[in-house]
Amino acid sequence: MAFKIYTKTGDKGSTSLIGGVRVPKNHIRIESYGTVDELNSFLGMVNDMCNNEKINGWIREIQDRLFTVGSVLATNPDKEVKMKLPDVHEEDVLWLENKMDEMNADLPEMRSFILPGGNLAASTCHVARCVCRRAERLCVTMQEQDEYIPELIIKYLNRLSDFLFVLARYIGHINGAAEVPWRARV
Repeated sequence: MAFKIYTKTGDKGSTSLIGGVRVPKNHIRIESYGTVDELNSFLGMVNDMCNNEKINGWIREIQDRLFTVGSVLATNPDKEVKMKLPDVHEEDVLWLENKMDEMNADLPEMRSFILPGGNLAASTCHVARCVCRRAERLCVTMQEQDEYIPELIIKYLNRLSDFLFVLARYIGHINGAAEVPWRARV
């Protein structure tokens, strides 16, 4: 028999964390990993729009890390989990920083704020950046509510949102899209 995607166990508004503890579907942990999943989906769109082997490889690496982040967020910290879960490492943050440095070497200096846009892949990357910032804010809220969250997760999401900003600029740059500076109304 084929695996069924529906379980019907959430029909009354609750779901299980890894470890088996049931929580309401609006629990901060569910909100946080749901937002990370949304981010991952937007990155899938960027990947599909971006016809660049190097960038596609980078996005796949990040998508893999986001599944790791999601599994950490979906785990009840008070329950022993029998399966081995992946983890985020400091090297993952350094990887993002190195890729930003690599892209910035080819980008013109930024002299003002720029409006999101340029082409569809760059614009979608800006949307992903905003979703990433929301995921980061939710994780900070978890921390403030004394929900356990490794500080490295917040650091990774913070650096990833910076990476996505630079990647949006880079995608626009390699596709010949002009950056539109923001001009404040006076």
